[in-house]
Amino acid sequence: MNRPRNRLEIDILTLFPGMFSGPLTESLVGKARAKGILRVRLHDLRDYSLDRHGKVDDKKFGGGAGMVIQVEPVYRALKELKALPAPRSRRGRKPFVVYLSPQGAPLNQGILRSLLKKDRLVLLCGHYEGIDERAMNWVDQEISIGDYVLTGGELPAMVLVDALSRLVPGVVKEWESVTEDSFYEDRLDCSHFTRPKEFLDLKVPEVLLSGNHKEIAAWRRRDAMNNTIRKRPDLLLSGGPGKEKSS
Repeated sequence: MNRPRNRLEIDILTLFPGMFSGPLTESLVGKARAKGILRVRLHDLRDYSLDRHGKVDDKKFGGGAGMVIQVEPVYRALKELKALPAPRSRRGRKPFVVYLSPQGAPLNQGILRSLLKKDRLVLLCGHYEGIDERAMNWVDQEISIGDYVLTGGELPAMVLVDALSRLVPGVVKEWESVTEDSFYEDRLDCSHFTRPKEFLDLKVPEVLLSGNHKEIAAWRRRDAMNNTIRKRPDLLLSGGPGKEKSS
């Protein structure tokens, strides 16, 4: 895979923008934002409510437990972000809208690669029982981070931003660290060791201490394949996570 674009631009629509303060300001993501490699803008969905109290949810038609995010605030927010269906907007191509939901396609490396090709992303975080289904007319892709239910789409959005940012050159200091990660290719990463050379009679493989780069590379390839066979044999049977299985 060739290096992707060198900047990532994301807008996040959420009811709880304060949840992002730590994940977006710390570690590699915080450094990438400071450098301008990663641009993330937070938008409070309540700002697009017509209700004077900023209310954006209501009871379900047909009855039942839980509240649903109304369609109108979502529409107004996406309209302001130029994310409604249109061939082009004044600020360039229409942003690609992702709805974080447990009903979405499971996030994998293939989906990440596809999203990196987009000019700009809008991440819509669901909450309560989700969003009014009519808002799905303006969603380009629905993504899940696993077969379980969280309180909202904020944590999945953080996961998506973190995973995407690693693939932008300049975020991780050494690009080789990215290309050797688990799932970058259709396998897991190899095992890694550091000082001390021996601990409780557990020794570092001699080949890693040999200084022979050719033999070390060969050992790492074999170990990566052994890790994949032992821990995730399904990757070899399915063609691996690098293959995008859904749109």
